[in-house]
Amino acid sequence: MNRQTRLKHLLSTLVLLILAYTGNCQELIKFLKTQPEIVTIDSIEGNSFFKQTYVLKIRQPLDYKDTTNEFFLQRVFLADKNPSSPVVLNTEGYDAGYASNPKYINELTSMLDANQICVEHRYFGESIPDSLDWQFLTVENAANDHHRIVELFNKYYQAKWLNTGISKGGQTALAHRAFFSNDVSATVAYVAPLNFGVEDGRHELFLKQVGTSECRFQIEVFQREILKRRDQMRPLLKKYAAARAYQFPIALDEVLDYIVLEFPFAFWQWGYDCTEIPDSNSDDQLLFEYLTKSSPPDYFSYEGSAKYRAFFYQAAHELGYYGYDTKPLDDLLSVKSAKGYMNQFMVPTSTPVKYSDKTSRKVKAFLKNDAENVILIYGEIDPWSASSASVRRRGNNYKIVLKNGSHKTRIASFDEKTRQKIEKQINKMVRATP
Repeated sequence: MNRQTRLKHLLSTLVLLILAYTGNCQELIKFLKTQPEIVTIDSIEGNSFFKQTYVLKIRQPLDYKDTTNEFFLQRVFLADKNPSSPVVLNTEGYDAGYASNPKYINELTSMLDANQICVEHRYFGESIPDSLDWQFLTVENAANDHHRIVELFNKYYQAKWLNTGISKGGQTALAHRAFFSNDVSATVAYVAPLNFGVEDGRHELFLKQVGTSECRFQIEVFQREILKRRDQMRPLLKKYAAARAYQFPIALDEVLDYIVLEFPFAFWQWGYDCTEIPDSNSDDQLLFEYLTKSSPPDYFSYEGSAKYRAFFYQAAHELGYYGYDTKPLDDLLSVKSAKGYMNQFMVPTSTPVKYSDKTSRKVKAFLKNDAENVILIYGEIDPWSASSASVRRRGNNYKIVLKNGSHKTRIASFDEKTRQKIEKQINKMVRATP
Protein backbone atom coordinates (compact mmCIF):
# COMPACT_ATOMS: atom_id res chain seq x y z
CA MET A 1 0.00 0.00 0.00
CA ASN A 2 1.59 3.28 -1.14
CA ARG A 3 1.53 6.50 0.82
CA GLN A 4 -1.40 8.02 -1.11
CA THR A 5 -3.51 4.88 -0.65
CA ARG A 6 -2.73 4.81 3.07
CA LEU A 7 -3.75 8.47 3.37
CA LYS A 8 -7.06 7.81 1.58
CA HIS A 9 -7.71 4.85 3.88
CA LEU A 10 -6.97 6.97 6.95
CA LEU A 11 -9.28 9.76 5.75
CA SER A 12 -12.06 7.28 5.03
CA THR A 13 -11.74 5.81 8.52
CA LEU A 14 -11.82 9.29 10.03
CA VAL A 15 -14.94 10.21 8.08
CA LEU A 16 -16.68 7.02 9.24
CA LEU A 17 -15.77 7.77 12.85
CA ILE A 18 -17.11 11.33 12.55
CA LEU A 19 -20.32 10.08 10.97
CA ALA A 20 -20.74 7.46 13.70
CA TYR A 21 -20.07 10.07 16.40
CA THR A 22 -22.55 12.51 14.84
CA GLY A 23 -25.10 9.74 14.45
CA ASN A 24 -24.84 8.76 18.12
CA CYS A 25 -25.24 12.40 19.21
CA GLN A 26 -28.29 12.83 17.03
CA GLU A 27 -29.82 9.58 18.28
CA LEU A 28 -29.44 10.60 21.92
CA ILE A 29 -30.90 14.08 21.48
CA LYS A 30 -33.76 12.57 19.47
CA PHE A 31 -34.40 10.12 22.32
CA LEU A 32 -34.32 12.86 24.95
CA LYS A 33 -36.75 15.05 23.04
CA THR A 34 -39.29 12.25 22.75
CA GLN A 35 -39.45 11.53 26.49
CA PRO A 36 -42.40 13.39 28.06
CA GLU A 37 -40.83 13.33 31.54
CA ILE A 38 -37.88 15.41 30.35
CA VAL A 39 -38.96 19.05 30.55
CA THR A 40 -35.71 20.84 29.65
CA ILE A 41 -32.55 19.76 27.82
CA ASP A 42 -29.45 21.95 27.89
CA SER A 43 -26.12 21.00 26.36
CA ILE A 44 -23.16 21.90 28.56
CA GLU A 45 -19.41 21.53 28.31
CA GLY A 46 -18.40 18.21 29.81
CA ASN A 47 -15.28 16.18 30.41
CA SER A 48 -13.55 15.32 27.13
CA PHE A 49 -13.95 11.65 28.12
CA PHE A 50 -17.60 11.92 27.03
CA LYS A 51 -19.11 12.55 23.61
CA GLN A 52 -21.78 14.92 24.93
CA THR A 53 -23.03 16.22 28.24
CA TYR A 54 -26.46 17.57 29.14
CA VAL A 55 -28.22 19.00 32.14
CA LEU A 56 -31.83 17.87 32.22
CA LYS A 57 -34.87 18.75 34.29
CA ILE A 58 -37.05 15.68 34.78
CA ARG A 59 -40.64 15.87 36.02
CA GLN A 60 -41.01 13.68 39.11
CA PRO A 61 -44.01 12.97 41.37
CA LEU A 62 -43.69 14.66 44.72
CA ASP A 63 -45.48 11.77 46.41
CA TYR A 64 -45.26 8.31 44.87
CA LYS A 65 -48.27 7.17 46.89
CA ASP A 66 -50.34 9.65 44.88
CA THR A 67 -48.71 10.31 41.49
CA THR A 68 -51.67 12.44 40.37
CA ASN A 69 -50.80 15.08 42.94
CA GLU A 70 -47.95 17.61 42.79
CA PHE A 71 -44.72 17.28 40.79
CA PHE A 72 -41.28 18.82 40.94
CA LEU A 73 -38.37 19.16 38.51
CA GLN A 74 -35.29 17.12 39.35
CA ARG A 75 -31.92 18.18 37.97
CA VAL A 76 -29.99 15.38 36.27
CA PHE A 77 -26.58 15.54 34.62
CA LEU A 78 -26.19 13.13 31.72
CA ALA A 79 -22.69 12.49 30.35
CA ASP A 80 -22.87 10.20 27.32
CA LYS A 81 -20.13 7.85 26.19
CA ASN A 82 -21.82 5.14 24.17
CA PRO A 83 -25.29 3.53 24.24
CA SER A 84 -23.66 0.09 24.53
CA SER A 85 -21.39 1.06 27.46
CA PRO A 86 -22.24 0.52 31.16
CA VAL A 87 -23.98 3.29 33.11
CA VAL A 88 -22.68 4.73 36.39
CA LEU A 89 -25.60 6.22 38.32
CA ASN A 90 -24.42 8.71 40.93
CA THR A 91 -27.16 8.97 43.56
CA GLU A 92 -26.07 12.30 45.02
CA GLY A 93 -27.33 12.94 48.54
CA TYR A 94 -27.23 16.73 48.27
CA ASP A 95 -26.82 19.45 45.63
CA ALA A 96 -25.24 18.06 42.44
CA GLY A 97 -24.02 21.38 41.05
CA TYR A 98 -20.43 20.09 40.93
CA ALA A 99 -21.42 17.84 38.02
CA SER A 100 -21.58 20.94 35.80
CA ASN A 101 -17.81 21.31 36.15
CA PRO A 102 -16.32 20.45 32.71
CA LYS A 103 -13.61 18.40 34.43
CA TYR A 104 -15.96 16.29 36.55
CA ILE A 105 -15.87 12.53 36.15
CA ASN A 106 -16.53 9.82 38.71
CA GLU A 107 -13.62 7.42 39.25
CA LEU A 108 -15.90 4.47 38.49
CA THR A 109 -16.95 6.02 35.18
CA SER A 110 -13.41 6.12 33.81
CA MET A 111 -12.72 2.69 35.30
CA LEU A 112 -15.64 1.14 33.42
CA ASP A 113 -15.43 3.33 30.30
CA ALA A 114 -19.03 4.14 31.13
CA ASN A 115 -21.81 6.64 30.66
CA GLN A 116 -22.49 8.79 33.72
CA ILE A 117 -25.79 9.98 35.18
CA CYS A 118 -25.64 12.19 38.25
CA VAL A 119 -28.97 12.79 39.99
CA GLU A 120 -29.45 15.69 42.36
CA HIS A 121 -31.34 14.65 45.49
CA ARG A 122 -34.90 15.90 45.89
CA TYR A 123 -35.19 19.07 48.05
CA PHE A 124 -31.59 20.10 47.32
CA GLY A 125 -29.92 22.47 44.84
CA GLU A 126 -32.26 23.17 41.93
CA SER A 127 -34.46 20.14 42.70
CA ILE A 128 -36.61 21.82 45.34
CA PRO A 129 -40.41 21.58 45.03
CA ASP A 130 -42.40 24.81 44.79
CA SER A 131 -44.35 23.92 47.92
CA LEU A 132 -41.82 22.83 50.52
CA ASP A 133 -43.87 20.09 52.15
CA TRP A 134 -41.35 18.15 54.25
CA GLN A 135 -43.52 15.05 54.59
CA PHE A 136 -42.59 14.02 51.04
CA LEU A 137 -38.84 14.17 51.70
CA THR A 138 -38.51 10.45 52.40
CA VAL A 139 -35.88 7.85 51.55
CA GLU A 140 -38.51 5.78 49.77
CA ASN A 141 -39.59 8.69 47.57
CA ALA A 142 -35.95 9.39 46.69
CA ALA A 143 -35.47 5.71 45.80
CA ASN A 144 -38.50 6.00 43.52
CA ASP A 145 -36.91 9.05 41.86
CA HIS A 146 -33.88 6.95 40.98
CA HIS A 147 -36.03 4.02 39.91
CA ARG A 148 -37.89 6.22 37.42
CA ILE A 149 -34.62 7.54 36.02
CA VAL A 150 -33.30 4.01 35.55
CA GLU A 151 -36.53 3.02 33.81
CA LEU A 152 -36.33 6.10 31.59
CA PHE A 153 -32.73 5.65 30.42
CA ASN A 154 -32.91 1.88 30.19
CA LYS A 155 -34.81 2.55 26.99
CA TYR A 156 -31.63 4.01 25.50
CA TYR A 157 -28.63 2.48 27.27
CA GLN A 158 -28.22 -1.22 26.63
CA ALA A 159 -25.56 -2.38 29.12
CA LYS A 160 -25.53 -2.95 32.88
CA TRP A 161 -25.86 -0.26 35.53
CA LEU A 162 -23.92 0.46 38.72
CA ASN A 163 -25.14 2.92 41.33
CA THR A 164 -22.80 4.75 43.65
CA GLY A 165 -22.59 7.61 46.10
CA ILE A 166 -20.40 9.19 48.75
CA SER A 167 -21.47 9.58 52.40
CA LYS A 168 -25.18 10.51 52.29
CA GLY A 169 -25.04 9.70 48.57
CA GLY A 170 -23.80 6.25 49.55
CA GLN A 171 -26.74 5.90 51.95
CA THR A 172 -28.97 6.89 49.04
CA ALA A 173 -27.41 4.27 46.76
CA LEU A 174 -27.90 1.50 49.32
CA ALA A 175 -31.50 2.55 49.94
CA HIS A 176 -32.23 2.68 46.21
CA ARG A 177 -30.89 -0.87 45.97
CA ALA A 178 -32.91 -2.02 49.00
CA PHE A 179 -36.17 -0.71 47.54
CA PHE A 180 -35.40 -1.65 43.90
CA SER A 181 -32.82 -4.42 44.05
CA ASN A 182 -32.95 -5.19 40.33
CA ASP A 183 -32.52 -1.65 39.02
CA VAL A 184 -28.74 -1.97 38.88
CA SER A 185 -26.28 -4.84 38.72
CA ALA A 186 -23.85 -3.49 41.31
CA THR A 187 -23.43 -0.88 44.04
CA VAL A 188 -20.32 0.90 45.29
CA ALA A 189 -21.08 2.93 48.43
CA TYR A 190 -18.31 5.13 49.81
CA VAL A 191 -18.12 6.02 53.54
CA ALA A 192 -21.87 5.49 53.90
CA PRO A 193 -23.28 5.36 57.45
CA LEU A 194 -26.25 3.28 58.50
CA ASN A 195 -27.56 4.92 61.66
CA PHE A 196 -30.29 3.75 64.03
CA GLY A 197 -31.03 6.88 66.03
CA VAL A 198 -31.03 10.66 65.80
CA GLU A 199 -28.06 10.31 68.15
CA ASP A 200 -26.92 6.83 67.22
CA GLY A 201 -24.49 6.49 70.14
CA ARG A 202 -21.68 4.58 68.45
CA HIS A 203 -19.78 7.65 67.28
CA GLU A 204 -19.06 8.98 70.77
CA LEU A 205 -17.51 5.63 71.74
CA PHE A 206 -15.51 5.57 68.51
CA LEU A 207 -13.98 8.98 69.29
CA LYS A 208 -12.69 7.59 72.60
CA GLN A 209 -10.74 4.86 70.77
CA VAL A 210 -9.67 6.23 67.39
CA GLY A 211 -6.03 7.07 66.67
CA THR A 212 -3.49 7.15 69.48
CA SER A 213 -4.15 7.98 73.11
CA GLU A 214 -1.60 10.80 72.78
CA CYS A 215 -3.51 12.41 69.92
CA ARG A 216 -6.87 12.05 71.68
CA PHE A 217 -5.39 13.66 74.79
CA GLN A 218 -4.00 16.50 72.67
CA ILE A 219 -7.46 17.10 71.16
CA GLU A 220 -9.07 17.32 74.59
CA VAL A 221 -6.37 19.69 75.86
CA PHE A 222 -7.07 21.91 72.84
CA GLN A 223 -10.82 21.84 73.46
CA ARG A 224 -10.36 22.74 77.11
CA GLU A 225 -7.97 25.56 76.29
CA ILE A 226 -10.50 27.13 73.94
CA LEU A 227 -13.24 26.96 76.57
CA LYS A 228 -10.94 28.28 79.31
CA ARG A 229 -10.43 31.34 77.12
CA ARG A 230 -14.15 31.86 76.53
CA ASP A 231 -13.91 35.59 77.29
CA GLN A 232 -11.24 35.98 74.61
CA MET A 233 -12.95 33.66 72.11
CA ARG A 234 -16.37 35.31 72.33
CA PRO A 235 -15.35 38.59 70.61
CA LEU A 236 -13.37 36.66 67.98
CA LEU A 237 -16.42 34.55 67.22
CA LYS A 238 -18.64 37.63 67.11
CA LYS A 239 -16.28 39.32 64.65
CA TYR A 240 -16.08 36.13 62.54
CA ALA A 241 -19.88 35.94 62.34
CA ALA A 242 -20.31 39.65 61.57
CA ALA A 243 -17.81 39.48 58.69
CA ARG A 244 -19.93 36.74 57.11
CA ALA A 245 -23.33 38.12 58.13
CA TYR A 246 -24.05 34.94 60.10
CA GLN A 247 -26.86 34.70 62.60
CA PHE A 248 -27.42 31.80 64.96
CA PRO A 249 -30.49 30.13 66.47
CA ILE A 250 -28.66 29.87 69.81
CA ALA A 251 -26.59 32.20 71.98
CA LEU A 252 -22.99 32.93 71.01
CA ASP A 253 -21.63 31.09 74.05
CA GLU A 254 -23.59 28.01 73.00
CA VAL A 255 -22.26 28.30 69.46
CA LEU A 256 -18.74 28.20 70.90
CA ASP A 257 -19.68 25.12 72.93
CA TYR A 258 -21.00 23.29 69.91
CA ILE A 259 -18.10 24.03 67.58
CA VAL A 260 -15.78 22.80 70.34
CA LEU A 261 -17.89 19.65 70.77
CA GLU A 262 -17.92 19.15 66.99
CA PHE A 263 -14.14 19.53 66.74
CA PRO A 264 -13.06 15.89 67.42
CA PHE A 265 -15.58 14.50 64.93
CA ALA A 266 -14.50 16.94 62.23
CA PHE A 267 -10.81 16.38 63.04
CA TRP A 268 -10.93 12.64 62.47
CA GLN A 269 -13.50 12.78 59.67
CA TRP A 270 -11.20 14.84 57.48
CA GLY A 271 -7.97 13.27 58.66
CA TYR A 272 -6.21 16.26 60.18
CA ASP A 273 -2.69 15.96 61.57
CA CYS A 274 -2.21 15.89 65.35
CA THR A 275 1.17 17.59 65.05
CA GLU A 276 -0.57 20.70 63.70
CA ILE A 277 -2.86 21.25 66.71
CA PRO A 278 -1.73 24.47 68.45
CA ASP A 279 -0.50 23.95 71.99
CA SER A 280 -1.74 25.71 75.10
CA ASN A 281 0.93 28.40 74.81
CA SER A 282 -0.46 29.62 71.48
CA ASP A 283 -2.12 33.03 71.27
CA ASP A 284 -5.88 33.47 71.10
CA GLN A 285 -6.01 34.21 67.39
CA LEU A 286 -4.04 31.10 66.42
CA LEU A 287 -6.25 28.87 68.59
CA PHE A 288 -9.41 30.42 67.22
CA GLU A 289 -8.29 30.16 63.59
CA TYR A 290 -7.41 26.49 63.93
CA LEU A 291 -10.71 25.73 65.63
CA THR A 292 -12.82 27.49 62.99
CA LYS A 293 -10.81 26.00 60.14
CA SER A 294 -11.45 22.49 61.44
CA SER A 295 -14.93 23.04 62.87
CA PRO A 296 -16.52 26.02 61.07
CA PRO A 297 -19.18 27.96 63.01
CA ASP A 298 -21.31 28.31 59.86
CA TYR A 299 -22.49 24.74 60.42
CA PHE A 300 -24.61 26.08 63.29
CA SER A 301 -25.72 29.32 61.60
CA TYR A 302 -28.94 29.98 59.71
CA GLU A 303 -27.05 31.09 56.60
CA GLY A 304 -24.31 28.49 56.51
CA SER A 305 -26.57 25.56 57.24
CA ALA A 306 -29.39 26.61 54.88
CA LYS A 307 -28.26 24.26 52.12
CA TYR A 308 -28.28 21.39 54.64
CA ARG A 309 -31.69 22.13 56.15
CA ALA A 310 -33.29 19.31 54.16
CA PHE A 311 -30.57 16.93 55.35
CA PHE A 312 -31.14 17.84 58.99
CA TYR A 313 -34.81 17.02 58.51
CA GLN A 314 -33.89 13.65 56.98
CA ALA A 315 -31.42 12.93 59.78
CA ALA A 316 -34.03 13.67 62.43
CA HIS A 317 -36.71 11.72 60.57
CA GLU A 318 -35.03 8.64 59.03
CA LEU A 319 -31.27 8.77 58.44
CA GLY A 320 -30.09 9.33 62.00
CA TYR A 321 -26.98 11.21 63.08
CA TYR A 322 -24.50 11.45 65.94
CA GLY A 323 -24.45 12.97 69.38
CA TYR A 324 -21.85 14.72 71.53
CA ASP A 325 -20.21 13.46 74.71
CA THR A 326 -20.17 16.51 76.99
CA LYS A 327 -18.79 14.80 80.11
CA PRO A 328 -15.06 15.53 79.57
CA LEU A 329 -15.87 19.25 79.19
CA ASP A 330 -18.82 19.61 81.58
CA ASP A 331 -16.99 21.97 83.91
CA LEU A 332 -16.30 24.44 81.07
CA LEU A 333 -19.42 24.28 78.90
CA SER A 334 -22.26 26.80 79.09
CA VAL A 335 -24.81 24.22 77.89
CA LYS A 336 -26.00 21.76 80.52
CA SER A 337 -26.58 19.03 77.93
CA ALA A 338 -26.23 18.57 74.19
CA LYS A 339 -28.83 15.82 74.05
CA GLY A 340 -31.55 16.50 71.49
CA TYR A 341 -29.65 19.37 69.83
CA MET A 342 -30.73 18.28 66.34
CA ASN A 343 -34.42 18.78 67.03
CA GLN A 344 -33.83 21.85 69.17
CA PHE A 345 -32.24 24.10 66.57
CA MET A 346 -31.10 22.29 63.39
CA VAL A 347 -34.27 20.94 61.78
CA PRO A 348 -36.51 23.30 59.77
CA THR A 349 -38.39 25.64 62.09
CA SER A 350 -41.98 24.80 63.04
CA THR A 351 -41.56 21.28 61.70
CA PRO A 352 -42.32 18.51 64.21
CA VAL A 353 -40.07 15.54 63.43
CA LYS A 354 -40.29 12.06 64.86
CA TYR A 355 -37.52 9.57 64.17
CA SER A 356 -38.15 6.08 62.82
CA ASP A 357 -35.50 3.45 62.14
CA LYS A 358 -37.81 1.57 59.74
CA THR A 359 -35.81 2.56 56.66
CA SER A 360 -32.45 1.74 58.26
CA ARG A 361 -33.77 -1.68 59.27
CA LYS A 362 -34.95 -2.30 55.69
CA VAL A 363 -31.50 -1.45 54.29
CA LYS A 364 -29.81 -3.57 56.96
CA ALA A 365 -32.05 -6.55 56.15
CA PHE A 366 -31.35 -6.20 52.43
CA LEU A 367 -27.59 -6.14 52.99
CA LYS A 368 -27.75 -9.07 55.39
CA ASN A 369 -30.08 -11.34 53.42
CA ASP A 370 -30.32 -10.40 49.76
CA ALA A 371 -27.47 -8.17 48.64
CA GLU A 372 -25.41 -9.12 45.62
CA ASN A 373 -22.53 -7.24 44.02
CA VAL A 374 -22.24 -4.63 46.77
CA ILE A 375 -18.93 -3.01 47.68
CA LEU A 376 -18.70 -0.90 50.85
CA ILE A 377 -15.66 1.35 51.21
CA TYR A 378 -14.68 3.09 54.47
CA GLY A 379 -11.81 4.94 56.10
CA GLU A 380 -10.51 3.52 59.38
CA ILE A 381 -10.32 6.83 61.28
CA ASP A 382 -13.51 8.31 59.83
CA PRO A 383 -16.08 8.57 62.67
CA TRP A 384 -18.80 7.61 60.19
CA SER A 385 -17.24 4.16 60.08
CA ALA A 386 -18.56 3.72 63.63
CA SER A 387 -22.01 3.31 62.09
CA SER A 388 -20.80 1.65 58.92
CA ALA A 389 -23.04 -0.83 57.13
CA SER A 390 -22.26 -4.54 56.95
CA VAL A 391 -22.98 -6.84 54.04
CA ARG A 392 -23.33 -10.59 53.80
CA ARG A 393 -20.25 -12.48 52.59
CA ARG A 394 -22.16 -14.44 49.99
CA GLY A 395 -23.31 -12.78 46.80
CA ASN A 396 -19.96 -11.35 45.66
CA ASN A 397 -20.05 -8.59 48.30
CA TYR A 398 -17.10 -6.82 49.90
CA LYS A 399 -16.47 -4.41 52.75
CA ILE A 400 -13.07 -2.73 52.48
CA VAL A 401 -11.58 -0.41 55.10
CA LEU A 402 -8.56 1.77 54.33
CA LYS A 403 -6.05 1.85 57.19
CA ASN A 404 -5.78 5.43 58.51
CA GLY A 405 -8.30 6.46 55.86
CA SER A 406 -10.64 9.41 56.45
CA HIS A 407 -14.00 10.42 54.96
CA LYS A 408 -12.07 11.24 51.78
CA THR A 409 -11.39 7.53 51.14
CA ARG A 410 -11.93 6.45 47.54
CA ILE A 411 -10.73 3.49 45.45
CA ALA A 412 -7.82 5.65 44.29
CA SER A 413 -6.76 5.99 47.97
CA PHE A 414 -5.71 2.33 48.26
CA ASP A 415 -2.36 0.80 47.36
CA GLU A 416 -2.00 -0.42 43.80
CA LYS A 417 -2.49 -4.11 44.60
CA THR A 418 -5.75 -3.51 46.51
CA ARG A 419 -6.93 -1.00 43.94
CA GLN A 420 -6.44 -3.47 41.11
CA LYS A 421 -8.32 -6.13 43.06
CA ILE A 422 -11.27 -3.78 43.63
CA GLU A 423 -11.30 -2.70 39.98
CA LYS A 424 -11.23 -6.31 38.84
CA GLN A 425 -14.23 -7.16 41.02
CA ILE A 426 -16.21 -4.14 39.82
CA ASN A 427 -15.51 -4.94 36.18
CA LYS A 428 -16.60 -8.51 36.81
CA MET A 429 -19.86 -7.33 38.39
CA VAL A 430 -20.77 -4.95 35.61
CA ARG A 431 -19.34 -6.60 32.52
CA ALA A 432 -20.17 -10.26 33.23
CA THR A 433 -22.88 -11.66 30.99
CA PRO A 434 -26.11 -12.72 32.74
